Amino acid sequence: MTATDDTPTPWLSIVGIGEDGVAGLSDKARALLANADLVIGGERHLAMVAALGRPTLPWRVPFAVSLPDVLAQRGRSVVVLCSGDPFWHGAGAVLADHLAPSEWTALPAPSTFSWAAARLGWRLEETITLGLHARPITMLRPHLQPGSRLIVLVRDGAAVAQIAAYLTATGFGPSSLTVLEALGGPRERILRAAAANYTLTDVAAPVAIGIDVVAQPDSAIIPHASGLPDELFQTDGQLTKRAIRAVTLSSLAPRGGELLWDIGAGSGSIGIEWLLAARSNRAIGIEARPDRLACARGNADALGVPHFDLRLGQAPEALADLPTPDAVFIGGGAGNPGVLDAVWQALPPGGRLVVNAVTLETEALLIACHGRHGGELLRLGVERAAPVGGLTAWRAAIPVVQWSVRK
Repeated sequence: MTATDDTPTPWLSIVGIGEDGVAGLSDKARALLANADLVIGGERHLAMVAALGRPTLPWRVPFAVSLPDVLAQRGRSVVVLCSGDPFWHGAGAVLADHLAPSEWTALPAPSTFSWAAARLGWRLEETITLGLHARPITMLRPHLQPGSRLIVLVRDGAAVAQIAAYLTATGFGPSSLTVLEALGGPRERILRAAAANYTLTDVAAPVAIGIDVVAQPDSAIIPHASGLPDELFQTDGQLTKRAIRAVTLSSLAPRGGELLWDIGAGSGSIGIEWLLAARSNRAIGIEARPDRLACARGNADALGVPHFDLRLGQAPEALADLPTPDAVFIGGGAGNPGVLDAVWQALPPGGRLVVNAVTLETEALLIACHGRHGGELLRLGVERAAPVGGLTAWRAAIPVVQWSVRK
C-alpha cells in the first residue's frame, strides 16, 4: 500500500523485524524508523532498535489492550514493530481492522514459519501452521494425523515441554520434534528429539516447533469425516449416536466461517464436529444441566476445540442476545414452549435449521412445522447386530425423526 496524489501519507507504518534486527531491514524500513516520532513494539523489538535513539513505547500483552495507545498517536509518524510477517499470527490485522486503508502501510519480513520451513526443508504450502502463544495446546489434537507436519509457534521453552508431554499422553510419543530457537539471528539454535524422550530444559523464546507426526499403533486418530466414533466422547448417555450424527452434520452442511447454535448440547458432539469441519467455524452450545455442560466442555477440550462456547441455560430464554446464527441444531428441548418459534425468528434468510426428535409429541411439532415452512422430513432407523443367546440378531435403536429446512 502506497500513498498517491489522491491519498494522504500514512501516519502508521507496520514493520516486520527479524532476529537479525536493524541489519536485516530494508532501506525503506530503516528510513521509516529513523524519521519516526514514536516506535511501538515488544521489549525485545525495542531493544533491537535502541541505537537509533527514537522515542519508544512498549506494548502490553496481549497486544489488543495496547490498541488505544496506538490509535491515540494519529497525526504523528509512528512505527509499530512486529515479529516477521505482521499479518501471519501478528498484530497487523488487529491494527488494520481499526484503521482506514489510507492510514497505514506495511513492510513485512520473513515469518517464523518461512524460516522454519527453510531450516526443515518442508513445503510450507503442505505444512499445518499454528500459533499457540495464548491458546490451549489441545488445539493440536485434530491435526495429529500420521504423516502430517506441523510448525507451531509457542510462548517459551516450558510450552515446548508441555507439547512433548501432550503428544506422548495422546499416543503420539514417537513424533519427531525439531526445536527452532531465534531463527535468522545470532542466537539461532536447532535441536531435535522424539516427543516421548524430550528432556530439554534450556530452550528460550522466541521458539517454534516442527512436529513430524508419528502415531503409536493404538493411537486414537480423529477422522476428517462426519460421524466420529462414539467412544471418542465421554457421555452419560445423552449423545447423538454416530450414524444419526453423520446425517445431522450432512443436513447442517457446515461451510466454514459460520456460526452454529447447538441447543440441548448434551455431550457436545454436534457442536464439536461442526467446529472440526472448518477451523474458521464458531459454535455456541446451550445446555440446561451443569453435569452435561461439564461433560461437553471436557469433550471439546479432548477433541481439540476448546473454543466451543458452551453456556448453561435453557431455550428460549438462553437465546436472547446471541449473535445471529448461520445454522441451528436442536437436539433437545424442541418441545419446550416457544423454542421453535424463537429459533425461526432468529434464523436469517438462507439459514439452516435441523431438529431431531424421538418422542411422538415432538414429532408432531415437526410435522406441523414442515407443513408451515417446508423443508425435508426424514425418519431414521438404525439396527445393530447384537448377541441373542449364542447367536446374533438385529436390535433396533429408537427411530429419530429429523426436520431440516433452509429459511
